[in-house]
Amino acid sequence: MLRTLFLSLMVLVLRTPSLADEPFRIGIAGMTHGHVAGLLSRARERDDLEIVGVWEPDTELFNRYARHYGLDPSIRFDDLGEMLDHCQPEAVSGMGTIRSHLSVVQACAPRHLPVLLEKPLAFAISDADQILTLSRQTGTPILTNYETSWYASVREAKEIIHSGTYGDPFRMVFRHGHRGPREIGCGEEFVGWLSDPEENGGGAVVDFGCYGAVLATFIMDGQKPTSVQAVRRQIKKDQYPQVDDDATILLTYPKATAVIQASWNWPHDLKEMDVHMATATLYAGKWDQLTLRKSGEAAPQSINAPPLQPYGDEWTYLRAVTRDQAPIDPLSSLDWNHTVVEILDQARKAPLSEEPHPH
Repeated sequence: MLRTLFLSLMVLVLRTPSLADEPFRIGIAGMTHGHVAGLLSRARERDDLEIVGVWEPDTELFNRYARHYGLDPSIRFDDLGEMLDHCQPEAVSGMGTIRSHLSVVQACAPRHLPVLLEKPLAFAISDADQILTLSRQTGTPILTNYETSWYASVREAKEIIHSGTYGDPFRMVFRHGHRGPREIGCGEEFVGWLSDPEENGGGAVVDFGCYGAVLATFIMDGQKPTSVQAVRRQIKKDQYPQVDDDATILLTYPKATAVIQASWNWPHDLKEMDVHMATATLYAGKWDQLTLRKSGEAAPQSINAPPLQPYGDEWTYLRAVTRDQAPIDPLSSLDWNHTVVEILDQARKAPLSEEPHPH
């Protein structure tokens, strides 16, 4: 019901003529997050998106992206406030370190500019508290983006779980991560802060622990866990000497448990979850992969996860929210992502244990 209602709203949104009349003007705050390439690529391919300004003090980094994506050098600014005032974006995409999120919101919220931050909202609860206060004082939407928010499998899984057909969820298992940021070829401007506890809050525990934290909150309808425990390991200390690269977070709820497995040591990319209910287990993988195995059945059956189109990406969603044409989706909402930070803030403080390099 929740997904159906939300998609119906979005169909109306995208049929609204005013949304198609002119491109959506986006400002970029920082370019050290590797996901910025996705926005630049979309803006180059789509007529309804326009990058009007960039705050990035690193001229060399900006120039590299400018050459590849055809950006006008005149849109780069050394000062965020100057960029916002001169370029007049409708909304801002935060593409810097997690530590920088608060300063971006401090610049944008008083100007009533909605912000979409790459996950997570923050790693320190003190930062999250200030962001929440600024958003409420100014009435400015502050959203958090996760790749999994655009997975049809996740949305359909929630519908099945909350239908009550198979009983309440009692165990959730989340597996997210990859072989490591350097191992998959991330740029050093990205790896540099991902592996810096002052800028990222931790390693894999924050980078990928946030996915399980937000999805557990999603499945539990915003309920906060009654306890948070974590084990952080340092398997590749030679590569990432300052942070964990493997973490397990255990969340308890009155009637359920969530196990979050976040790692830079998986043999391949992973973004998937299992939800065990009284009489069935759901497996939700990347994008539209969804299976259901009922009690007594030897094998799972594939479930058709309806596509999220026409509402299926963060930039269409940000445009609709900014132009007051769509409600805020719980997965990106400030309240639920504040809960995510509460979880991460506890998990990242778990003692760091060292293990020998497996290779």
